[in-house]
Amino acid sequence: MANYKYLIIGGGMAGDAALKGIREVDATATAGLIGAESQPPYDRPPLTKGLWKGDPEEKIWRQTDSLGADLHLGRRAEQLDTRNRRVTDDRGTSYGYEKLLLATGGTPKRLPGDPEGVLYYRTYRDYRTLRERAEDGERFAVVGGGFIGSEIAAALAMNGKHVTMILRGDGVGAKMFPAGLVKFLNRYYAEKGVDVQTLDEVAAVSRKGAKYSITTKKGRSVDVDGIVAGVGIAPNTTLAEQAGLKVEDGIVVDEFLRTSRPEIYAAGDVANFYNPALGARLRVEHEDNANDMGKAAGKNMAGEAEPYHHLPFFYSDLFDLGYEAVGDVNAKLQVVEDWKEPYNEGVVYYLKDGRVKGVLLWNVWEQVNNARKLIVEKGPFKLEDLKGRLPS
Repeated sequence: MANYKYLIIGGGMAGDAALKGIREVDATATAGLIGAESQPPYDRPPLTKGLWKGDPEEKIWRQTDSLGADLHLGRRAEQLDTRNRRVTDDRGTSYGYEKLLLATGGTPKRLPGDPEGVLYYRTYRDYRTLRERAEDGERFAVVGGGFIGSEIAAALAMNGKHVTMILRGDGVGAKMFPAGLVKFLNRYYAEKGVDVQTLDEVAAVSRKGAKYSITTKKGRSVDVDGIVAGVGIAPNTTLAEQAGLKVEDGIVVDEFLRTSRPEIYAAGDVANFYNPALGARLRVEHEDNANDMGKAAGKNMAGEAEPYHHLPFFYSDLFDLGYEAVGDVNAKLQVVEDWKEPYNEGVVYYLKDGRVKGVLLWNVWEQVNNARKLIVEKGPFKLEDLKGRLPS
């Protein structure tokens, strides 16, 4: 059995960032990482962004093998024995630890019946599979209009493919964006050649050879060469539950990213943490949080005691449009829109009880830190207080 001072379960961005954080504090101690994918850690945003615009694949790799840690790839941790501080993987190999990080990410939610061949777009392997299908296929269905769905639909369309989007809600980004922006995006995607089908769901999928046929609940039939589903993820909490750790929409951690057992930490998509700026617990599934939280967890595992109070941001590219967002960007909140040019450039503020809880920077750049400062302010804010507030 290998024994490590630091053991990380999870080969994603948070796991890699944690190793980097450990090495900033402890350059020589033994460290190991168990990752389910056969590839070493890589940047995930390019899978729906830059790689479809011609960026070279070699740029996505995070050089984790340079950190002096043992990488146990293509393995899944299946048992966590907290009493003996031991992890056992799906091959029966055991690993001892002094400090453990759970950066286990999430598992995609599935379509009804989970039909064979649907891509629940999360991994490098998913990217390679879709690339291969796109070399010969011309017609694709994208289920879901959130972060993954909106980006991959744009990526496929920009590569000359006919795309049909099947959306439960009113349109592209409906859970995040105000109604006027959603309607604009529906038209915008249509102008780019995407067939946007709203207020509908997948009822059944059948496969004939390499082709797929989708029947929707509205009775529509769509024949395609491939299906990509982006309908959310569920946090991978099985190991934590098995170990008796506190779990509530993810693994609950304190401000130092410790779980209910102080020698075990959690970070990334799976971690539920308190954010002082919003005054609420969050679980964030974006790159900025994976990088910052992973690094903070690694440094704290190695002996530092820095609270994680970072308010993450996220960003997206949709054809020629782009945005950055901070905080709680939820269309159900009170929304104040401040457009310099409607739906082309502007700022959207999301309020609750007079306080700004989130900011959407639509084709507005270098304002993330100012948006964070605004969210910290106690307010109360009125519409006139926010008009013209950002950029500042």
